[in-house]
Amino acid sequence: MSHKKIDIGEDDQLIEENTVVSKNDIRLFCFDISRCSTKAQLLWCSLGIFTFYILYGYLQELIFTLDGFRPFGWYLTLIQFGYYSVFGWLECRIRNINRKIPVKTYLLLALFTLGTMGFSNSSLGYLNYPTQVIFKCCKLIPVLIGSILIQGKSYGFLDFVAASLMCLGLILFTLADSMISPRFNAVGVTMISCALLCDALIGNVQEKAMRQHKASNTEVVFYSYSIGFVYLFLILMYTGDIFKGASFCSQHPIETYGYALLFSMSGYLGMQIVLSLVQCCGAFVAATVTTCRKAVTIIISFLFFYKPFTFTYVWSGLIVLLGIYLNVYSKQNKTSFAEIWKGLKKCIRRQNRIQRRIMTKV
Repeated sequence: MSHKKIDIGEDDQLIEENTVVSKNDIRLFCFDISRCSTKAQLLWCSLGIFTFYILYGYLQELIFTLDGFRPFGWYLTLIQFGYYSVFGWLECRIRNINRKIPVKTYLLLALFTLGTMGFSNSSLGYLNYPTQVIFKCCKLIPVLIGSILIQGKSYGFLDFVAASLMCLGLILFTLADSMISPRFNAVGVTMISCALLCDALIGNVQEKAMRQHKASNTEVVFYSYSIGFVYLFLILMYTGDIFKGASFCSQHPIETYGYALLFSMSGYLGMQIVLSLVQCCGAFVAATVTTCRKAVTIIISFLFFYKPFTFTYVWSGLIVLLGIYLNVYSKQNKTSFAEIWKGLKKCIRRQNRIQRRIMTKV
């Protein structure tokens, strides 16, 4: 068995150092790839991740290009939660998975999941898709702060350097977007920032619950999204937005419900492939592949959907990618700032001893 922490926000799976991974049974959906070579496993998993998540991003942006759909981001989230709940329920039944985490924990997780996905989807009504993706790439920043405050974790020097680079790249990207983009809106920045805040909270609460109760990823996905669906359904019923959203979508069923089905299915399947990639190749390779996927998604967004462009996007995006790389590298080489400083002091003391010996001989 493998106990992984899955961050239910698209494809960002964070595998911690206490993760136990079994490579005896590696499956890509119903296909057993455990007997394939590591290169073949990497190839098939990478192909699946790029295929499903590029389709995920394309359909998500395509839905918001429908004239008049921009105010219905929360209704799209309701549809997505409904599809994810059905997919999770079917997987739980097929794999005979029972609940292990208490319901009260899921009530909290569902609330954070709702904030993460809801604010993320709704922000597309106010921001360009590339800007949203760049913000999501910088989720390390709130996750790092949240894990320090909630779990009392300590981080290495490279983690703080990576977070600083991400902040710098994010600021430059946002400034460029605000100057040239007709769709830039401070409301969108607030929404995606709230999504990242919920992301930080859900990641730490989820990790503690899964570690304590040894729950599976499928269980967490099913209960988090199904309870979140109930939350959002009641909220939209109270505000009356559910009727407005249903009325609008009934006029465009293919462009809304149809695309949302493909959008949700591609996201759910992509999430499973990322877990398979982590299982066969490790977290470092998985993070590298998913980061490359996000870069390709941004390029495709500029190619298929018209939007203003400036080379500041390129430089700021590269700074963010450098920060992501340093973050992943630090997880493979866990050297804390204290250890680095301790090593430097040893070198200084050794150098001083050598100098004293030389002076004594002289």
